[in-house]
Amino acid sequence: MSTAVAESPADIKERNKKLIGEVLEAYPDKSAKRRAKHLNTYDAEKAECSVKSNIKSIPGVMTIRGCAYAGSKGVVWGPIKDMVHISHGPVGCGQYSWGSRRNYYKGTTGVDTFGTMQFTSDFQEKDIVFGGDKKLGKIIDEIQELFPLSKGISVQSECPIGLIGDDIEAVSKAKSKQYDGKPIIPVRCEGFRGVSQSLGHHIANDVIRDWVFDKAGEKNAAFESTPYDVAIIGDYNIGGDAWASRILLEEMGLRVIAQWSGDGTIAELENTPKAKLNILHCYRSMNYITRHMEEKFGIPWVEYNFFGPTKIEASLREIASKFDDKIKEGAERVIAKYKPQMEAVIAKYRPRLEGKKVMLYVGGLRPRHVIGAYEDLGMEVVGTGYEFAHNDDYQRTTHYVKDGTLIYDDVTGYEFEKFVEKVRPDLVGSGVKEKYIFQKMGVPFRQMHSWDYSGPYHGYDGFGIFARDMDIAINAPVWKLTKAPWS
Repeated sequence: MSTAVAESPADIKERNKKLIGEVLEAYPDKSAKRRAKHLNTYDAEKAECSVKSNIKSIPGVMTIRGCAYAGSKGVVWGPIKDMVHISHGPVGCGQYSWGSRRNYYKGTTGVDTFGTMQFTSDFQEKDIVFGGDKKLGKIIDEIQELFPLSKGISVQSECPIGLIGDDIEAVSKAKSKQYDGKPIIPVRCEGFRGVSQSLGHHIANDVIRDWVFDKAGEKNAAFESTPYDVAIIGDYNIGGDAWASRILLEEMGLRVIAQWSGDGTIAELENTPKAKLNILHCYRSMNYITRHMEEKFGIPWVEYNFFGPTKIEASLREIASKFDDKIKEGAERVIAKYKPQMEAVIAKYRPRLEGKKVMLYVGGLRPRHVIGAYEDLGMEVVGTGYEFAHNDDYQRTTHYVKDGTLIYDDVTGYEFEKFVEKVRPDLVGSGVKEKYIFQKMGVPFRQMHSWDYSGPYHGYDGFGIFARDMDIAINAPVWKLTKAPWS
C-alpha cells in the first residue's frame, strides 16, 4: 500500500512540510496559526521535536483527548483491584469508562476484587440542587455492607461535583473514621480540570501521595524487605502486560513488591516506599509519584521499555545495572534464554512485514515505545504523535524516531485522515475512535490503547503476539476486497 520509491530524508522533510501546509489551509487563519505549532517534521539535527503540547484543544475540532476524570479513574485508580471506585456524579461517565481498558486482574469479582464492576452515585437534578454529600455517605455505607472484603474506596468526582462545591473530603474522612480507618479516598478529578486526561494522572498521583503514603503510618511496619525489591510503576496490565513483564524481572532475580496499578492492591501502594528501585513504564502518567518517592524516600527510578527484543534487552541491562553482579548475571541469563524464541518470531514474521510503513497516534508512552518493536520486524514508523503529551515526552521521542518523521500533537480527526491519505501507510495504530474510520477507508488498523482485545504485547511473550497481530492486520485477505482512497 505504501509508496515503493526510496526517498532521502531531505525529500521526506520537504514532502511532509508541504503536507502540513496543505492541511492547515482548511482552517480559518487564527486556527491554522494555532494548529501549526503542533505539527512538524522531525529534524535529527535538533534536540527536540519542536511541537507545542499540553495546550487546550481548539473549540470545534474533533479532538481525540479524554478528560481529567478519565486520567484518574480510567488509568491510575481504576485498575487497583481490591478497592471499590465510585464514579461520583451522573451515570454517563462511569458507564463510558466501565471496563474499557482491559486491565486484567486475579481474584473473585464482587468478593475481593472489583475492577470490572461499575459503582456510580447516579446524580439527578435534585442532587445538583441540594448537594450529594448525604447520598455519597449512604453509598459508602451500602458498599461497606455489600462488599465487606473491599480494602478501600475511592471517590472519583465528575464535573458537577466541582461545580456545586460538594465536600467529598469531609465525607471521606468521616466515613473512614466510622469504619476503623478504612481508606476512603477523595479524588478531585472533575473532567473540566486541565486540558486533557494528563492532569487527571497528576491529580491521582498527588492523592496517592497525600491520602495513601502520608496516612499509611505503621501499616507496612511488618513488611520484610530484601535488597532486590522493585516496584513496577505505570503498567496497567492491559491484556496481561504487567504479568509478562513481571516474569522477566523475577527470572533475573528481582522481587516485585508492587504493581501500579494493573492487578495492584492498596497494600502494594502502601508498601512501595520500601522498594529499592522503581521501574517506570508509563512516564507520562506516573512520573510525578516516582519523583516524589525519589525526593522523600530516596528511591531511584528508571524508565524501561519492554516492547520488542531490542528494547527489552537494553532495558533489562539498564535495570540490572542498578544492582549487584547476581542481578546482572540474571539479566544476561534471561536474555540468552529467550533469544532463540525471538529469533524464531522474527524469522517467521519479518519477511511478511519488511518495509511496511506505520503511522501511530496514541497516548502515554506508546507513540515512542512501540517503535522499536516495529523496527525489529523490519517495519518503519513514518508518523507519530501523542494525545496528551508534555514537552518532555517529545524530547524522549527524539531517541526513537528517524529523520523526517511526521510529528503531530493532539491531532484532529481531519488532520489525521489527510495525513494518512497522503503518506499512505500500510498500517495505522491508534484508538477505538479512529479504528472504524480507517478500516472503512481500506487501511489496516490496530487499536493500540488496549491491543484490540489481544495481548499482552510487553515482554518476550508479548512480542510474538504483537508480531502475529500486525501480520494479521496487514496481510488479512479482506483488504483484497476493498480499496484505500488512493488505490
